[in-house]
Amino acid sequence: MTYTHLTPTELVMIEAYFNQSHSVSKVAHLVQRSRQTIYNVYRFLKSGGSAMSYYKQYKKNKRNCGRHPIMLSDEQQEYIQKKVAQGWAPDVLIGRAEFPIACSVRTLYRMFKDKTFDTHDLPMKGKRKPNGHKEKRGKQAFRRSIRDRKTDYTQFDHEFGHLEGDTIVGGKHKSAVITLVERLSKVIITLKPEGRQAKDIENRLNQWFRCVPKHLFKSITFDCGKEFSNWKNISNVNDISIYFADLGTPSQRGLNENSNGLLRKDGLYKAMDFNGVSEIFIQSVASKRNHIPRKSLNYQTPLEIFLSYVAKDDLSSLI
Repeated sequence: MTYTHLTPTELVMIEAYFNQSHSVSKVAHLVQRSRQTIYNVYRFLKSGGSAMSYYKQYKKNKRNCGRHPIMLSDEQQEYIQKKVAQGWAPDVLIGRAEFPIACSVRTLYRMFKDKTFDTHDLPMKGKRKPNGHKEKRGKQAFRRSIRDRKTDYTQFDHEFGHLEGDTIVGGKHKSAVITLVERLSKVIITLKPEGRQAKDIENRLNQWFRCVPKHLFKSITFDCGKEFSNWKNISNVNDISIYFADLGTPSQRGLNENSNGLLRKDGLYKAMDFNGVSEIFIQSVASKRNHIPRKSLNYQTPLEIFLSYVAKDDLSSLI
């Protein structure tokens, strides 16, 4: 049976029995408590105390029980606040281990939740679409299925150079940004096309690929939007394989979908007109995210992983 502390009612009863000179063993039997418990109260009453003063003392002692809150030093708080402003999540702050922090990841998350630090919302959680949601936006009539990708690239899951792609649409659907994510390093690449039409997307991708070392990237997996209708021309001109995810299954391009959400959070807002901002700004938003360590990369940054596969001379034209 789980042990419970004496209630005020029980203490009043014990005090009444004490005043009537009942023995400890008899009172223990009457209130169904151990003799040691009754003896402790009797001893307190004999010293001149009362039932209510005994209860107040118990409440005071109980406040001192349990673990005391962890207090971080000013230096640690300053470091955390600095990294939070750069977009670092709590698990990255602990896992990266650049600076000693005297608490666990869970404790730090609780501090974030309690608004100990001046920060925006934590990374996204939960699903964006309800169960049974069906995509009704533009669809490709003919496309190369994602199922062919595994056949063409048997080492797809462990091979560098495979991209996931999509577009982020600006305010009033008048502008767009092309987003590409390399699957192994999770590095994000953002490009600004002239417009949202398929020809605009094709021209900007062709222009970008001319600045990229030949065959550095092997494939791109897009969603089924109409903006990628000219995929055959892009594939032929740049000698790159292009595949399309199934309708209504963003999870097949989960890395790209998550990256788009991070870009929205970091500055490419839904109401923003991308025609009114420079490509340098758009790329700087991706660059910020590429410099934040990721738990899934063993707390290295996407850029650090990317650099291990790409020469520095080629980097400036990519990000």
